[in-house]
Amino acid sequence: MGEIEGTYRVLQTAGTRLGAQTPVGVSTLEPGQMFSPRMQEKHMHVRVKLLDNTVEIFDIEPKCDGQVLLAQVWKHLNLIECDYFGLEFQNIQSYWIWLEPMKPIIRQIRRPKNAMLRLAVKFFPPDPGQLQEEYTRYLFALQLKRDLLEERLTCAATTAALLTSHLLQAEIGDYDETLDREHLKATVYLPSQEQALEKILAFHRRHVGQTPAESDFQVLEIARKLEMYGIRFHTASDREGTKINLAVSHMGVLVFQGTTKINTFNWSKVRKLSFKRKRFLIKLHPEVHGPYQDTLEFLLGSRDECKNFWKICVEYHTFFRLLDQPKPKAKAVFFSRGSSFRYSGRTQKQLVDYIKDGGMKRIPYERWHGKTQTSVRALTADLPKQSISFTEGLRSSASLSSANASFYPLAPSPVSPPGRPDFKDSSSSLADPLAPCISSAAVKNMATRRSSGAAEGPGTPLAQPPGSPALQSGPGLAVDSPQPSPSSQKSPLSLSPAFQVALGPAEQGSSPLLSPVLSDAGGTRTDDPEEPRHKRVPEDEAYFIAKEILATERTYLKDLEVITVWFRSAVVKEDAMPTSLMTLLFSNIDPVYEFHRGFLHEVEHRLALWEGLSVAHTKDDHQRIGDILLRNMRQLKEFTSYFQRHDEVLTELEKATKRYKKLEAVYKEFELQKVCYLPLNSFLLKPTQRLVHYRLLLNRLCKLFTPGHRDYADCCDALKAITEVTATLQHSLIRLENLQKLTELQRDLVGVENLIAPGREFIREGCLHKLTKKGLQQRMFFLFSDMLLYTSKGITGSSHFRIRGLLPLRGMLLIVLDPPIEESENEWSVPHCFTIYAAQKTIVVAASTRLEKEKWMLDLNAAIQAAKSSGGSTGEVVLEQDLEDTAQVPGGSLEGQGQHRANTTMHVCWYRNTSVSRADHSAAVENQLSGYLLRKFKNTNGWQKLWVVFTNFCLFFYKTHQDDYPLASLPLLGYSVSVPREADGILKDYVFKLQFKSHVYFFRAESKYTFERWMEVIERASSARGALSPTQDGPAHG
Repeated sequence: MGEIEGTYRVLQTAGTRLGAQTPVGVSTLEPGQMFSPRMQEKHMHVRVKLLDNTVEIFDIEPKCDGQVLLAQVWKHLNLIECDYFGLEFQNIQSYWIWLEPMKPIIRQIRRPKNAMLRLAVKFFPPDPGQLQEEYTRYLFALQLKRDLLEERLTCAATTAALLTSHLLQAEIGDYDETLDREHLKATVYLPSQEQALEKILAFHRRHVGQTPAESDFQVLEIARKLEMYGIRFHTASDREGTKINLAVSHMGVLVFQGTTKINTFNWSKVRKLSFKRKRFLIKLHPEVHGPYQDTLEFLLGSRDECKNFWKICVEYHTFFRLLDQPKPKAKAVFFSRGSSFRYSGRTQKQLVDYIKDGGMKRIPYERWHGKTQTSVRALTADLPKQSISFTEGLRSSASLSSANASFYPLAPSPVSPPGRPDFKDSSSSLADPLAPCISSAAVKNMATRRSSGAAEGPGTPLAQPPGSPALQSGPGLAVDSPQPSPSSQKSPLSLSPAFQVALGPAEQGSSPLLSPVLSDAGGTRTDDPEEPRHKRVPEDEAYFIAKEILATERTYLKDLEVITVWFRSAVVKEDAMPTSLMTLLFSNIDPVYEFHRGFLHEVEHRLALWEGLSVAHTKDDHQRIGDILLRNMRQLKEFTSYFQRHDEVLTELEKATKRYKKLEAVYKEFELQKVCYLPLNSFLLKPTQRLVHYRLLLNRLCKLFTPGHRDYADCCDALKAITEVTATLQHSLIRLENLQKLTELQRDLVGVENLIAPGREFIREGCLHKLTKKGLQQRMFFLFSDMLLYTSKGITGSSHFRIRGLLPLRGMLLIVLDPPIEESENEWSVPHCFTIYAAQKTIVVAASTRLEKEKWMLDLNAAIQAAKSSGGSTGEVVLEQDLEDTAQVPGGSLEGQGQHRANTTMHVCWYRNTSVSRADHSAAVENQLSGYLLRKFKNTNGWQKLWVVFTNFCLFFYKTHQDDYPLASLPLLGYSVSVPREADGILKDYVFKLQFKSHVYFFRAESKYTFERWMEVIERASSARGALSPTQDGPAHG
């Protein structure tokens, strides 16, 4: 008879208390058997399967929380970055559930003694460069190895073979065909390994000399580019009953159909996540859904599955987005509504700061190949503190089983021989019966050596359990270290009425952060001149040029996402775009976007190595960029046909918006969203303009290097390749920029039609004052190759410009300098005036400065001469009635036009009394820059770290480079850039000053090179070529 289980206690009889024998005939127990109620058990044995497929047994108390078991596992493995990991188990329905740290184990697992928990990666960061410890990257590689075998990490057969080859290199070392084939017979990496065998061997042959640490890094680098990296499916269906899969990642909630991702709900888009019974609900922010459906609903298999997925979403959001873990929810006195579940570990920001600021002593670590055959005795003499478990060794030696293969260094014992660790009996190591048989040689690959400083006693914590360490101030000015880019965003996430976690309010005042390695909280802080630099960055100019490539590539990819992600989502949601146009648009932009995603990952990886984030690489291996640039610039030639069709895309898109009212409405509404920080059609120019930027940066590198430099040949070849592409696309780019500008003006100007016509070219736009019956009135002028338009600002509160008149250039006979208005100083005293004589009308205008006057006259004269010699005629422009002399502009024609962005070039020229030419727009393409700067206002002491993007004559400010839309913008037309004077009281290095009248801003760069680059691009873009001295009348920077 087995032991009787129960929760009652045995009452003693009076005879028993007096010492009488127990009456045997009455008992139902076997002779000698005693009661053993479950409540009297002091310990419970829990089995945990580690990432190397070995099993450890841990002793815990039955009523303890999950945190106790997690802490034992972290201590057993000596795992510092433990918050990326978790323990998971299968429930009755056979889907995996994460062990909750703050909940008793017996309330989570039905039979803990019979259950098998397994260690797994819980949070997958978007880039392995964020993992500070090489040992952590090793464990991540083991997780990816498991995912390959379990077919979770689905990928092409070639990619799977490449991943396996790197795992093989880490396991057995350099290529040896006989050893490779024997090992692959004994060890299964892929479900279809036999078919991929030759590919694996071919790839492995290329990895000669690659260390295990390098192999691990390569595995992570390849895997993170895959769409299924870190994805765990949760089967669901949408409202129409279509079968889909839900998943969660660092960027938000993902929706898959099969293994194809069909939608992404970034954390920035989500306002609430909740569940109600089997329904999982996503509530979006108003600016995302607009007037459309704001709550999305998905149906999961059961309430438990739904709640499990909701908990995972809460944890992912907290870990990647918050600076600090949320405070526990107060328990209600009588009853509560909703779940009190919270993520209870450290956030990624806390974890990185904890390691960076020395919260845990970082022990040197070395990875070994498992190639050398070694006896179990030899291994046990030199084993590290990381958990090492043996499979074959346990089978052959019973004594090891009692001694245990888990090691905790103890204080030296006088009995123990020197050099041999003492064994602690707190846990035992078992071989997983389902694990593939591995040799002791393979086992040694797991051996991870941490050189012993001082031996720690058994009571010394090896790794702090997940807690809430105090946040430390981040690094100084080394703020732009390469970290992952893909899109991750910023709005708070709060969860819904039924079973919700109100994350939104908890996040108020805290900066959401996806990549805490990259930056501080982004808030204002007083900068300490003696602030320690936590990270040493290279000082050579080539590094900073490569860093500029990285920073501008991140911005460029975000710009492409405006079309490929955001605009696509808007038109698909409303079914507003015809299929033919949809195909034309996205078939020409998607391949370009995917190419640049891969290029960005390569540059991020190389810069991470350049900065020394991987100690396994030597200096000469990674401090270069030419090889990556050469390979990618050559590949760009294949995309020439896509670039050449972008003007066709722009034309067809403009035609469709006129033809389809629904598309026009979606287009206008999308342009008002924060993510569309420039006119939408300007984003279609970005791919071709980016090629010009590559050419300029490569030219800088080639001038920097001497012919003997190892990067010189690659950079010169890359420059030659990209120059060929830009030369082919030069005319296409000019045509595209002109078409984009005409399209933008056609949308923004009221009272004009047919502005887009063959042969018409934009030349200049800007502000002049025109003489009317009421005196000099401000007007906005637009000069084209065949005409001169002038407009006025709309009614009060409106941002529209309405056409007031048109002067054809072909009938324009003369531009008279020093007009009569300047001759009578008693009547007028207005400088910088000139008269324009057209065929049917004469107007008198005044510029704000002599420089502005000269620029207008130069362009007007050139345009008139070109119009005279031109034989062709452009399309006729249709205007409404001339309203120049009327009292006011009728408001009716402006109704329904919607809002306009206030930082367009047109509006900035109006408010700054300046002008911009086509040549200035073309030069602006060359003067684009991105990166982190510290900003300070004139009357404040604190420096605020911001991600700054300079494009289209404007600075755009973001909290981090992952943000989708800018927090603010600063148009720079009219601003002067200079070095602070002594009176400004700025005592920092690398600071430049921006000033327009009384508006003053200070910006601080991280290095001399970065400082000079910002000064250079801002000066070129904020002032016209050939600008006069600032001592002249009015602002000299036009």
